[in-house]
Amino acid sequence: MTADLSHTSEKTVFDGWRAISIALYMSVVGYGVLVGIPVINTAWVDMLGFSEVQVGRVSGADLGGLALGAVLTALVLASVNRRLLAVVGGGIAIAANLLCMGYVEYEQVLYLRLVAGIGSGIYTAVAVATLGAHSRPAFAFNLMLFAFVFSQTIELWFLQRLSMNGIYLAFAICFCLGLLFLVWLPPRPNKSKQKPSAKASAELVSIPPYVPWMVLAAIVSTYVNIGAYWAYIELAGRDGGVDEDWLGNILVFASFASGLGCLLATVLSNRFGLARPLLLALVSHAAIAAMLALGMNKTIVFVSVYSFNFLWIFIDVYQMSTVANVDPTGRFASLLPAAQGLGQILGPNIAATILARGLGYEGVFIMCGIASLVGMLLYATMYIRLRQVIPQLADAS
Repeated sequence: MTADLSHTSEKTVFDGWRAISIALYMSVVGYGVLVGIPVINTAWVDMLGFSEVQVGRVSGADLGGLALGAVLTALVLASVNRRLLAVVGGGIAIAANLLCMGYVEYEQVLYLRLVAGIGSGIYTAVAVATLGAHSRPAFAFNLMLFAFVFSQTIELWFLQRLSMNGIYLAFAICFCLGLLFLVWLPPRPNKSKQKPSAKASAELVSIPPYVPWMVLAAIVSTYVNIGAYWAYIELAGRDGGVDEDWLGNILVFASFASGLGCLLATVLSNRFGLARPLLLALVSHAAIAAMLALGMNKTIVFVSVYSFNFLWIFIDVYQMSTVANVDPTGRFASLLPAAQGLGQILGPNIAATILARGLGYEGVFIMCGIASLVGMLLYATMYIRLRQVIPQLADAS
């Protein structure tokens, strides 16, 4: 799905099936809280007695920690053994999750979830950087998104059946299992095989240096929508009178729509490139979120949740492939979790502030729509600029 710019001249040490397998597993585990946040938020409300505002702060801290951990990892990734980073990140996440089983007050949980998020961010950034170092990074990212889709179904179904401590313990165990196979993770890149081809190097000079940053900024904005919507959709549905058990099942099975989104994104990009379908998808994503401000019933929630999941992965395919296209060196790949995590901390916290000011879930979902439109404007600006300087990259697939 990427243009020639994203291909390296030779195979890399990250192309082996062991490296891909452990990176996929680590990414699924690292993004586990992001996927399970509707169920986890509801558990915090029902089992620990947190308010709707408090769960926004706690989930924002967890996912904000993901961003912080990813940024810290990006700073040292080139010089530190990746296995060591994974051990440190996994160890922090395991310890914080286990401590959450004994410390249940709001402020205690808030800080422990921040620490757990930092550990997850380190762990996830190593995984995503490993996939981004593949000789075909967009292919590796697509594998990650397909893994994400199937894990989402299993995780949401499984977490609904656990106690609060059971949820924490499940995350700790999953991190532990990944550490057992770190021997599969390449400790350092093979620099002799990480250089772009001569053609890529020549064309790379023409890419404005701010373009990868614009992509990351657009990802942040998009994930403000995703973070707020996904954190509050189950609580908002309950508040709107939607049956809780029915809504829980919808959240589980809606993940299949994500798989369809991933497949369709691949087909459309091969025909129309990345930019134009992405712009249309972001406008649709904004509308799907904002429609919930008009009221809630089973039909509206069903359409919104299934469409949201479909477009979420659809958009992620394009965003990750765009990063691979505009950054053939792979330097920005480890910052993907940081951009996603930053959006995830901003989204729930903005939503919590909206609720605290009495604007209700209507205000939350309007904000979600605006966030996706901001992301669309950033991509549109980038697309127009690239059409002027590198037309073949602007419409790359």
